[in-house]
Order: sequence, then structure tokens, then C-alpha cells
Amino acid sequence: MNNNTKIYDVSLEKSESSSVICYRSKSLVYEEEFTGGALISAGYNGAGYPLNVLSNFPTRTNTRDYTEPFAFNVEIDGQSVDFGLEFVDFKTEESESFVKSVLTLKSTIKPVLIRVNTIVDGSQMFTRYLEIENLSDNYLNLSRLSLISGALEDVDLGRYYSNKKLDEIYSIGYFDNDTWGHEGHFKWKPLLRETTSIDTRFNRDRFRHPLIFIKNNVSGKIFFSQIGWSGGCRFTLDYNARENREDTYLSFKAQVTSHNPMYVIAPKETFVSPKVHMGLVFGDLDDAINEMHDHIRKSVLNLPEADGKEALIGCGMGAEHDMSVETSKAFINQFKAMGGEVFIVDAGWECPPNEETEWGNYNGLNIPDPERYPDGITEIADYCHENGMKFGLWVDIESLGKFCKEYAEKPLWRGCDPLGRKTERFLDFTVPEAAKWAEDELARIIESYKLDLLRVDYNTDFKDYFNIRDTGTGIRECVSLRHFNNVYKMYENLKKRFPNVIFENCAGGGGRTDLGHMKAFNHTWVSDNQVAPKSVIITNGMTMALPPERVDRLFAGMSCHTVGSFEWHLRNTMLSHMSLNIISPTAVEVNEKNLAFVKHCTDIYKTFIRPFLYKSKIYHHTPEEDNGVCILEIASPEKDKSAIGIFALLDIESDYTVITPKGIDSGKKYKVTLDNSGEAFEASGYELKNNGLKLQIKGAMYSELVLIEEIK
Repeated sequence: MNNNTKIYDVSLEKSESSSVICYRSKSLVYEEEFTGGALISAGYNGAGYPLNVLSNFPTRTNTRDYTEPFAFNVEIDGQSVDFGLEFVDFKTEESESFVKSVLTLKSTIKPVLIRVNTIVDGSQMFTRYLEIENLSDNYLNLSRLSLISGALEDVDLGRYYSNKKLDEIYSIGYFDNDTWGHEGHFKWKPLLRETTSIDTRFNRDRFRHPLIFIKNNVSGKIFFSQIGWSGGCRFTLDYNARENREDTYLSFKAQVTSHNPMYVIAPKETFVSPKVHMGLVFGDLDDAINEMHDHIRKSVLNLPEADGKEALIGCGMGAEHDMSVETSKAFINQFKAMGGEVFIVDAGWECPPNEETEWGNYNGLNIPDPERYPDGITEIADYCHENGMKFGLWVDIESLGKFCKEYAEKPLWRGCDPLGRKTERFLDFTVPEAAKWAEDELARIIESYKLDLLRVDYNTDFKDYFNIRDTGTGIRECVSLRHFNNVYKMYENLKKRFPNVIFENCAGGGGRTDLGHMKAFNHTWVSDNQVAPKSVIITNGMTMALPPERVDRLFAGMSCHTVGSFEWHLRNTMLSHMSLNIISPTAVEVNEKNLAFVKHCTDIYKTFIRPFLYKSKIYHHTPEEDNGVCILEIASPEKDKSAIGIFALLDIESDYTVITPKGIDSGKKYKVTLDNSGEAFEASGYELKNNGLKLQIKGAMYSELVLIEEIK
């Protein structure tokens, strides 16, 4: 279990009246107590101390101070089974990289077993999910599901000697905009002395990644959590504090949400819940983010076939062009000169010429239009391979267009909302025939069209996720849980079947970037909004949620050329997974100066940044956009290389900014290169950390790239 400075273990301490489980991972400690027929959250410690380090005076939560102290919330047929439980079993499974525990509880209220699964891996974060086994011969309705809940902490303000007001004690950080084109819009907000809920998808749109940070502004503690689920999610915080009372109480829920019943559990069936990931650090926002990225890389996005390390430069064309064979080949030549490595044909390949922009109506045909590609689309694939590039193709297999024969012939493949209205495009994977058709079609497309990359899109209304139908149980239920579990299964099956094919995720941009879905994908589109300055704000925010090698950002295309400089656009892609579009149409000669700069940047990406991108630490110098400049830094964990992007936003006046590099070592000596001028100088890490880099900001939409490399 010991791995140098990392420790991760799970222990059970039993007494006559209760059982206490202690989960330890690095410096994170979380404890739960089974007492009085319920499993309750007993509290957290971020400094590595078990809560009974003073054996006669344990610092666990006082359950009497919480109405709902329970460590999970489950309702079956409208009855809560959070309490009235019997202890059945506790087991652990150990490996070199994790410890998994399974606590089995039996309800005395409903005929179910609940298995509480917890995984610790040596990061400051753990994974939690539930299994609910139906022991009866009847169907049971699942109508409430909190994956983890209960007390986060009690605070005795009298011990802090703090002058902060009660409404200043806590801040919550999350993406406060759930609409298209505003992904990753991060904000810190004060936590009010009320119950606060943050929703995604159910009750809100689908473009908010389910992520939250909870900061104690007095103690320097940050809790953080992600729900790995593509359906409805909700974080709920109850901050209970009153004036003239020194003690405060903070509780938390990470919930799955939908219409009820959210799942009908068949006799003898075991339902497996989505996963939630919980963490705690003493430190700043980036300490929390980097611990979360370590956890995600090690224990979440760890499917070997979906490794994100390669991070090849993707290049695409779609309905914004004529998409002819001649144009495609010309663009392949241009992308090759730019340093591109994968050519991707986007939406429109199923459409006849001049109808590219109507691609939504052609979803589900999955056949290259014969007029557009008289010799088949494999002619494009062959041309890519002859020129040393890989070939990729866009598919939106989960939605049906009206010109697809299945749209008319298979009406049951598209569900109905609670008011009986038929969905427009949504393909319901709770229909076995529909799920099989989709998986078979994707396998055929990969094999028939010689794909090296599959770009998966998902363009449907988020309200369609919550259709109501009888899924074969005789009871009408919300399809969300059953649907997305089947979607996950399909992509994981295909990724294992085609391990050498790159799976790139997209969902109308960033409409489905959650950790549950991303398990089978090498990387993901995080937005279709590429227009400055919003594009860099999106990069800044979404690299909080996902490690940067998993985050696709685009240069050129999608109207990004309409605002900002050429250099600004390129640099926005370089600290994540780089993607390119063309810089000149076929009728116009390529600007050689621009081409040379693109090649210069792709060379930096390939030789300097990409070798450490997959394991990089990331630093958000400006997590919010309020100060008029965005500064983002990635660095190798060895602290021998760092790259810093500086981006002026709108309405900023010419000025200077001082940057203090974070991903360097005070004891090392470095070469610092300013990309705009090519000027380079040497400085010690101590000088850079203590004096910083003073850089001129010449005006709005100005950018700079700073490369820092250890002198050995």
C-alpha cells in the first residue's frame, strides 16, 4: 500500500455500538460510522490525521446536529432506506495502485442489499458508487439517489479568532453558465446561509460540466467533487449558521436527478449507480485541480485503449466548405504543411453537394453521399495515408435525421416526453434493437471507411434524456439511467474492439464532457465557441475539469478568425490538445508568413509541450475573467519545463503584467524565451519566483507565449 510518500488504505474499527470505516488517501482522511442502523458521514481531515488520532477524544461529526447525516440517500418505492439498515459484511481488495472496499448493508424497510463501494488511490480524491440489489420477486422503483451525502464539516468559529462575517466563511466555485458556447465559465461565489443547489442537464442545459469546489476562506481548506454522469446531476450544500452562534454546520449531497421513478430494479437485479469523486486539500485552487487531475489520470480515464498521451494534432473540414474530393485533398496538403497529423471529415459527408449545412436531417444514413464521393470516402482515407496523415470521420450515431429510414420506420426508437410528445432526434438506447443497430453501424463505419479516428457528436435536446416509457418492466420510468448506461457500454465495447482507433468525443461542443462518458474516449471537444476572447476563457475553465491533454481546442475555423490576432488564436490551442483548421481557401494562395508561424507553433507543441502534456501540472493564474487578462501555465512534474500563455481580453488598456511562474524550482536555473520577439535570457528559479516576469500588454487581444526550460 505504501508508495514512497503516498498512502492509501481503508480500515474498519468495530465496537459494541458502532463500526467506523476510515478511508485514507495521501493526506485526505474521510470517515463513516455505522450506528443506529444507518451509515453516516463522520467527517473529513485534510492533513492526514484519522479522526480518532486522540483516541479518547475523536473529532467526528456530531450526528445530532444534522437532520440528514446519512452518507447516501436512497428511496425505494417512495420510502427512504437511508436508515433501518443491518450490517452484513465488509471486504477490501488491494492492489499496487488502489484499495477498494465494499460495505454491504441490508434494509429492514425494503427487500434490498446496498453495497457501498469506495476506491482510494493515493491521490487527494476517492471514488464512490452504490450497488442496490433487489432481493424480492417484485419490481422496485428507485426514486432518490444521492451518491454521497452528509456532513462536510462543523466549524467552531470561536477557535479561529476570525473577523470574517458568516456569509464570508465559504465560497463555492463552479461553472455558472449552462448554455452553449459558455462552457467552463468559472466563478467563485459566496455560499449563503441557506440550501444551495447547482444543477446540470435536469432543470438546466447540458453545457455545464458537473464539478464543484467548496472553499473554507478561514481555514484554507478546499473540498472538490465531480459526478461522472451524463444525465441529470445536482450538488446541494446546506450551510447552517446563525448570528450570535459560534458553531456552523455544512452538509453536502452529490445527486443523480431525473423524473421518478428514475430506475425500475427487476427482481434479483443489481443496479449499479454512477460514480462520484470527492477530494480535499489545504491549498489553493490549482492544488485541488492538480490533485483531481492525478486522480482522473490514474483511476478514472485509465482505460488502456483510450490513453490520451498521444495527443496528435487533428485537422478538420466540414459543412463550412464544399467538402468535395478536390477540396479535401487540397486541405490535406495544407494541413500537412502546417504540421497536422490527423485529417477529419466533419458533419456533411452523408449529404448531397450543396446540402452540407442540412447534415442534421441526414443523421443515421451513415453512407458517404455517392455524388459527393463517386469513388467512395476511402479515396480520402487513402490520400491521407499516402501523405503520412491519419484519417478520421465524424458520426452522430445517437440521433436520427428525418431522411434516415429508421426515423420513419422505427418510431419506438425515439421516446416521448412526460406529455407524450415524440422526441425529434433522440435515439433511445433502452430499446435493445436501437442500441444494437447503433453499435453495429459504428463498427461497420470504422472498418469500411478505414478510420484511424472516430469523432462522435451528440446533437439532441437535453430534455430528451428524460423521456418516460415502459422499458420492459411493466412500469413507466425515466429512461436516463438505463439509456446512458447502455451508451457507455457501447463505446467501451467498441474502444476495446478497435484499440488503435482514436475516439474523439463531441456533443454540440461541450455538451457531454463528464467523467462517466469520457472513460472510453482519448480526448474531447469542450466547446464549439472558438471566437475570442470567450475561447480562451473556455480553455481556462475546462482545463480545470479535465487534464489538458484531454481538452481539444481549435485554431482557425468556426468563426474564430473574426476577432483577435492570428497569434492569439494559435496560442489558445497550444496548452491543451491542439487542433487546426485551414488558413486559406483553395482559391487563394496561402500566406507564407502565416503558414510559417503555424509550423513554428506546431513544432513547439510537438517538441516542447506534448512530451510532458500527458502528465503536466496546470496553473490557472487568473481563474476568473474579471481582471482583463487570462494567464494559463502548464509545467512538467519534474519542474524542468514550463509554458505560459498570456491573453489580453477585451477593453484592456496598454499596460504591463507581472507573472510569477508556478511550475518551476527555486533551486534550478532556467532559459526563458519570449515567443513574440524570440528574445531569451537566463534566470534562476529563485529570481523568477520572487521577482516575476514583467511583460508588456500592448492592448486588447494581445498575446504572448513564454517558454521556460531548465539549463542542465
